[in-house]
Amino acid sequence: MSIFEVIMLICFGLAWPFSIYKSYKSREIAGKSILFLCVVFVGYIAGIFHKLIFSFDIVICLYALNASLVYIDITLYYRNKQLLTE
Repeated sequence: MSIFEVIMLICFGLAWPFSIYKSYKSREIAGKSILFLCVVFVGYIAGIFHKLIFSFDIVICLYALNASLVYIDITLYYRNKQLLTE
């Protein structure tokens, strides 16, 4: 386990709740990039697989938490997009 990996995941992870809250409250997709969200999600999934295959440790929980938060933001993106077309 690398302390720097932990710090990076915590710092990135702190941003997602704010993004989710903004997406939920605003009901808009302005300023959101679904491509960016998907790339970040794939990156977290890759981190999980790396931990599972090569260096399993507790940091996998941070990857899973962050991936879950990004998935929620992706879901809200599509919800908001649907709301805009109604």
